[in-house]
Amino acid sequence: MSAPVATRRVAAPAVRAWWCDAAGLTAWLSVLFVVALWVSGRGLQDLGSDFFTSAGRLTGLLSADLLLLQVLLMARIPWVERSYGQDELARRHRITGFTSIALLAAHLVLITLGYAAADRSGVLAEAWALVTTYPGMLLAAAGTAALGMVAVTSVRAARRRLRYESWHLLHLYAYLGAGLALPHQLWTGADFTASPVATAFWWTAYAAAAGAVLVFRVGRPVWLNARHRLVVEQVVPETPGVVSVYLRGRDLDRLPVAAGQFFVWRFAAGPGWTRGKPFSVSAAPDGHRLRITAKDLGPGSRRLATLRPGTPAFFEGPYGRLTATVRKGQKVAMFASGIGITPLRALLDELPYRPGEAVLFHRAGRSADLVFRHELEELAARRGVRIHYLLGRRSRDRTSWLPAGYAPVPDEQVLRHLVPDIAGHDVYVCGPDAWTAAVLDSAHRAGVPADRVHFERFAW
Repeated sequence: MSAPVATRRVAAPAVRAWWCDAAGLTAWLSVLFVVALWVSGRGLQDLGSDFFTSAGRLTGLLSADLLLLQVLLMARIPWVERSYGQDELARRHRITGFTSIALLAAHLVLITLGYAAADRSGVLAEAWALVTTYPGMLLAAAGTAALGMVAVTSVRAARRRLRYESWHLLHLYAYLGAGLALPHQLWTGADFTASPVATAFWWTAYAAAAGAVLVFRVGRPVWLNARHRLVVEQVVPETPGVVSVYLRGRDLDRLPVAAGQFFVWRFAAGPGWTRGKPFSVSAAPDGHRLRITAKDLGPGSRRLATLRPGTPAFFEGPYGRLTATVRKGQKVAMFASGIGITPLRALLDELPYRPGEAVLFHRAGRSADLVFRHELEELAARRGVRIHYLLGRRSRDRTSWLPAGYAPVPDEQVLRHLVPDIAGHDVYVCGPDAWTAAVLDSAHRAGVPADRVHFERFAW
């Protein structure tokens, strides 16, 4: 059953287009400014006489700047997160991180070659001397090792072998790596202290990165948890392997969460409770309680079924932009696969639409796996939502969001048949990556404008 509607609730802030532009422009300006600092320090002139050292200086400066940018990208700054969405921020963070590590490796090689040439020594001997005799270099070496470990475990093949909780814990070493690199940069990096402008820039950049982490990844969650004090109210089985957790707390009408968003959750019960796990709200927030729903896909989600009423719940968030704020028109078409129904179920409750203006495609292997079927049919009867259940095995001959029984008809042709005016709908999608990609391709071929397609990939 749908939860009662509250008389007052804090609305989720709107997504402002200029936030995205301002964040991107700031990042590019920082890179250009770093290059300008290198040029002003005779970087171009020194390329002719000492190429390796000068190029090493530039790669080191760019690596440090990108390292701070990737910290800012995942600092959970609300207006940045609302502009890009967590999946896009994660993608940019990953690209920036790998680029920063590659530049760091180039910096180490180039600087060692340059110093070895100047000292007329062997490369290995020079590398050892740099690490053991230069101020801050031992700390920098430890920081480089930490960053390297983060980079290796972020490669897709490595991520598949790690649990989300383990990967997330290892990823926190990026902060340690950035912190350990700072003494070396300040003590031996001439480009960091060559002028008052350079010194002010780097101290400001480090302070901004550290401040963002402390405020938005530590301070804000602590404050919100102290204010709302969430606890488990009850745990309800939905389908085999799927449970919903209902949570109550204080002043939930002042928690700025919207349907379609998610939190990173920790439940104070049993060993490993400090490891966070992301789960979407699965019912429209009503100011009285929250509901999350999860499928048993590993230890983090499996332990939800064992929670007892009264268990304290700690959260970070809300995150995500798969909300009403990105909607362009009145009609909506929603595509959910499996447990991906959770944010869309909440959106169907919260979004305003007239009977017949909302359509839902719900994909599952069999009827028993359809999560929220009774609630969805109640919504269909009460609000006129059109529902298409897509049941059956997947096609092995092609990548499709439809069951195998629809082959060989093209996906977009089926979509146009089921929703003739699909191009006039806002399309919301949530499901596995390959399935989501198939839906997006089908919507594009059916004529849905790019700015009317809304999705977030929650795979880490």
